[in-house]
Amino acid sequence: MKHILVIATGGTIACRRSEAGLTPLLSCQELIDYVPAALSFCRITALQAFNIDSTNMEPRHWLILAELIQSHYQEFDGFVICHGTDTMAYTAAALSYLVQNSPKPIVITGAQKPIDMEITDAKTNLLDSLRFASCDRAHDVVMVFDGKVIAGTRGKKERTKSYNAFSSINFPYLAVIQEDHILFYLDDKPESSSLPRFSQKLNPKVGLLKLIPACDPGLLDDMGQRCDGIIIESFGVGGLPSYPSGDFRKSIAQLIHQGKTIVMTTQVTNEGSNMSIYEVGKTIKQEFGLLEAYDMTLEASVTKLMWILGQTKAPEEIRRLFYQTINHDILWHSQP
Repeated sequence: MKHILVIATGGTIACRRSEAGLTPLLSCQELIDYVPAALSFCRITALQAFNIDSTNMEPRHWLILAELIQSHYQEFDGFVICHGTDTMAYTAAALSYLVQNSPKPIVITGAQKPIDMEITDAKTNLLDSLRFASCDRAHDVVMVFDGKVIAGTRGKKERTKSYNAFSSINFPYLAVIQEDHILFYLDDKPESSSLPRFSQKLNPKVGLLKLIPACDPGLLDDMGQRCDGIIIESFGVGGLPSYPSGDFRKSIAQLIHQGKTIVMTTQVTNEGSNMSIYEVGKTIKQEFGLLEAYDMTLEASVTKLMWILGQTKAPEEIRRLFYQTINHDILWHSQP
């Protein structure tokens, strides 16, 4: 019987009603007590990391979770993290970079309604997660939600209230869970290495600029004073506008000269970017050698850049690591 460590962080799954609204109050052991059926297929140990609304999740919390997994890695066969849904995709992506090539499963789950409500998705999600974490074929960082298993770098919350809140973006679901059956869609196997690669460094100085029509290029200048890396969410397949009131080229040139890392991505959820198609993207990418996220999710792009900038400041090493596929995060890219 597999021994699973459940790590609670708060979130809706652990909420109770208060005068101020839903607040994370339930302990990790209380969450486990709601799914007694899990004891028929695994042993469970509870660990309370913190108890916060996931809106308040920060990179330092990701480092705490990675350290907890590393310090307890030899004691357990799998890990389940109970988490709020709002930033769950960011945490899943971040842990995919902080704990790479894990032969043991690290499952992140949560719920749209608290576990102590009469009608809730929490019990099913937690039971499914424990079942998947107990599966011999399971490995690496994944999200389990609404019966779907999603690679940790491919999840995105697309619905605010429905039980099917998360989708796998630009990549198939790894598996589905139907009652006590796990149906794998991919014959996904861990690398031969017997131990995962742990990291304990992140650089949180990463900013995001979402373009809107007539966006002021000066916003990039302001962000450059605070950030070491900037992700630009452009329109369509990717490009930068040139308005009579201001041109992004000047700001980009200044940031590159200052040693900042710029990543181009798209605001469109599915199918990814390709800056080589239109002149507004091709010329500026060629001129400055900008990184491009292609089919990566925004959550993966943000957390991967934080992880990379925590390891190195060398531009060529940043480029190499960004285009290195980790936990299925990027499939399509062109090397310089």
